[in-house]
Amino acid sequence: MASLEKEVRKRIYFQDLDPDGWPEPGELAPYFLAPAKNPWAPDPHGNDEFGLEISGLYGTEGQPGIDRVTARLTMIGTPDFGVFLYYRKWDGRTRQPFDCYSKGDMSRIKEWLRTLKGDLRPIGLFISYAQAWPAVKEFMERDGELPTSIEWVDGKDLPPKTFRFPGFFKPGPEPRVLRDEDINEQPPGDGFKFLRR
Repeated sequence: MASLEKEVRKRIYFQDLDPDGWPEPGELAPYFLAPAKNPWAPDPHGNDEFGLEISGLYGTEGQPGIDRVTARLTMIGTPDFGVFLYYRKWDGRTRQPFDCYSKGDMSRIKEWLRTLKGDLRPIGLFISYAQAWPAVKEFMERDGELPTSIEWVDGKDLPPKTFRFPGFFKPGPEPRVLRDEDINEQPPGDGFKFLRR
């Protein structure tokens, strides 16, 4: 039987940084304050999505994973549109999630950027690197509390179809930025051909 963690656990997934624990702010700052010199994805076929996590908050560190309070901050950095921040807190005591997103130019909420992983993220939820850095720093300084230095949009307040599925594109070249007219509601065919090979 796996042993339960007895302490609050902090982890980071960001390039080559040590995943155990969180770095000093000075190690992350250049990626936000000078992104042109410190690109998030030097390899155009690499990864542009990273994250911070803290688990075992509010005295839940000795509980099974589903019973803990865990906060995550997902970050997607792009040279064109800045940073997309997704904050998620799971409260294992009440079994309730809380999801919110950085609020950018909401007039572009129905335009999507294809990330290097192939996911579609609404351009209206991207903010500048300079805006994102205080929020990331605050997330670490306040042990996973929702940062107050930027404006957020509650996931429940987003319009329908804010998040679209990758791969449902109309025939032709697949652009990095997509609009409604570029996306099919259904995948080509019935979507089950792989079961009949």
